[in-house]
Amino acid sequence: MSGKPEPSSELSRDLSLFHVTMMGLGMMIGAGVFLGTGKSIGFAGPGGVLLTFALNGLIAICTAMSYAELSSAIPRAGGAYNFARVAFGRGTSFVAGWMEWFASSVAGALYAVCFATYVVRFCDGLGWIQVDDAAAGWLIKGVAAGIALLFIYINYRGASETGKIGAFMTLLQTLFLVCIGIAGFWVVAHDPSRLDNFRPFLNEGHGGWKALLVTMGFTAVAFEGFEVIAQAGDETIDPRRNIPKAMLYSVLIVTFTYVACAIATVVAVKAGPDLLIDGEVVAPWQWIGAHGGEGFGAAVEKLIPRWGGFLVVLAVIFASTSALNATVYSATRASYALGRDRMLPKAFSLISAKRKTPWVALGFTGLIVVIVATCLNADQVASSASIMFLFLFFLVNLSVIRVRYNMGDELDYGFVMPFFPVLPILAIICQAVLAVFLHEMGPIAWIIAPAWVGIGILIYRFYSRSRALATEDEIQVLEEREADDGDEYRIMVSVANPANALSMVRNTYALCGAKKARVELVHMVPVPDQVPLSDADKYMLSGKEAIGEVLLYLAPLFPLSSTIRYCRNVARGIVSAVREKKADLLIMGWHGHTRTRRFVFGSTVDPVMERVPCDVIILKNCGDQKFKNVLVPVSGGPNSAFALEVASIVADDDDGEITLFTVGPDLDVDALREENREKIALPHDRVKTRVVEEAPVATAILQEANRTEDPYDLVVIGATSAPALRQFMRASVPENVARAYGKPLIMVKASRGLRSWLRRWV
Repeated sequence: MSGKPEPSSELSRDLSLFHVTMMGLGMMIGAGVFLGTGKSIGFAGPGGVLLTFALNGLIAICTAMSYAELSSAIPRAGGAYNFARVAFGRGTSFVAGWMEWFASSVAGALYAVCFATYVVRFCDGLGWIQVDDAAAGWLIKGVAAGIALLFIYINYRGASETGKIGAFMTLLQTLFLVCIGIAGFWVVAHDPSRLDNFRPFLNEGHGGWKALLVTMGFTAVAFEGFEVIAQAGDETIDPRRNIPKAMLYSVLIVTFTYVACAIATVVAVKAGPDLLIDGEVVAPWQWIGAHGGEGFGAAVEKLIPRWGGFLVVLAVIFASTSALNATVYSATRASYALGRDRMLPKAFSLISAKRKTPWVALGFTGLIVVIVATCLNADQVASSASIMFLFLFFLVNLSVIRVRYNMGDELDYGFVMPFFPVLPILAIICQAVLAVFLHEMGPIAWIIAPAWVGIGILIYRFYSRSRALATEDEIQVLEEREADDGDEYRIMVSVANPANALSMVRNTYALCGAKKARVELVHMVPVPDQVPLSDADKYMLSGKEAIGEVLLYLAPLFPLSSTIRYCRNVARGIVSAVREKKADLLIMGWHGHTRTRRFVFGSTVDPVMERVPCDVIILKNCGDQKFKNVLVPVSGGPNSAFALEVASIVADDDDGEITLFTVGPDLDVDALREENREKIALPHDRVKTRVVEEAPVATAILQEANRTEDPYDLVVIGATSAPALRQFMRASVPENVARAYGKPLIMVKASRGLRSWLRRWV
């Protein structure tokens, strides 16, 4: 033994709401204003720059709400990587983390280049240095590398040090920008003619509204601050409350700041004969746009003649360095999360025992920042960072929809977004459009970003896939028996334990025979929450016994396979298995009661029926028996037709009879019987119809089902199509009947139309 202490595996929890809000602001208030404003004015026009920042702010709010909801439920270092891991599994999550690492690193390089550009040009203007354009380019690259290395060291000092330095610089940069915004409004108040600078509102020379989409894509990198906040889940005090607040506060503050500075920039320059470009007098916005990335600084020098240049340089120093500080932090945590889960080598998860920082991940992040800052120009870096963040935000907005849909009842949310899922869907559409139009700024971004993603896919396939560690929310296959592939109708049977396994055999046999089906048996292993994942296989004995019992009866007759899986949430595990195996029908048993009023049928059956993308049959008290007299209450629709079809299959072949039953005159049951004649397995004369006068429907069905003369052996009823929440608020007729009826009952739910397609793929 060496006697050296083992590096700690935990990050320190030192960041308050103020610190993480300032980190988010610091990551956003950087190159977005200083490089993006001048470029946007020149490309989209004076009004275009206002719309660029305002509309990007609206899109950012939508995405920030997705980040806030997911971060409140999954508050761990890793951000989008963690969200995609929960939503889509290992492969997609690796690509998300890989993009996240590179996007934040490239953004850091952008801020380093921004800092170096303004500082070198300022020193050159004061005569402190004298260099030509070629030498200035090399000097900018050297200064960018130097400032990047400085903030890599600051990040090594620890999260507390990073947060304090970042908060101080962010306060100063925000103060400077607020002063510039106030100066702009002061100028307009004393000289309203400056508002004429907004004519024309959009630059029609670049396509008007099309140009606006291009500049929005180019400046998207200026709104990514919630990404760094999401990375601070392991280091923030009370993360479920503070992280969502910090995300929303930071986006709102930065959007108003950007718009104010954009207005000040446009009105800063007074029209006159001194505004020359190539010897020709131009409009103020054209003069600003001609300066490109330095247009903001040139305008502020006109706005504040004596102190403008100095003020801009100070603002750039504080803004770009605080943004650099935040992006290095974010990129480091993304690569640390990949190493923590062994998606990247274990060394990436090593944490300094003294500083509590992931020093290996920080070192590789610094390498990317320095290489990008010294090899690409500012426009190329900005475009590459923007498109990577657009890809990342697109994936996070997809993840919030999938996580809420599949795991909403499992996670502990500290924040739930309003208007779900409208906001993430709007953000997805907008981000896809902006990514396409970003090509107008140059093709380099559409070369670098796909190349990086392609490299990540190869690394995952040949390295990460076989080494990744399982997480608490994953579904694990503990044992699987595969049958030969085939095109048969696929029936999945959820087998819980040996006590009820055989009770499902007769009905499964009848359904498989009628459908000429192949059978997939699935058992989800119930493992207590306090038991580690590595011990899950110790709890699957009862499931193996149950599947073994069913195999004895069905294996000689049908193509049959089985799978035993583990998932903390049984319902999600079953739904996942149905999707993976592409099942056409799911058969489950139900014990007939629930432990809480939160669920109609229970915490497993309810979410399965709501989410599963196939037909469902729920068996209650059916046992191993023949059914000679079957009642089928119907009200029309696909569930009624499916109930009739199932009843005809499970009824006794020799002398079974079915009664189609309805309440009131609204449904023509004879027509329903005729419409489904081809689906009915029994002779036509053994399917009867019965209609009763209007009455409380559930009461009428139960009275009919419980009649003493010529009693029914079985009730087959279609489930409601209402969402589970609506059922909880007011139980539907089928659910009331199912809970009150004590004899054998089958509830069915047909999978039809667009909603079922969305269930399968989303």
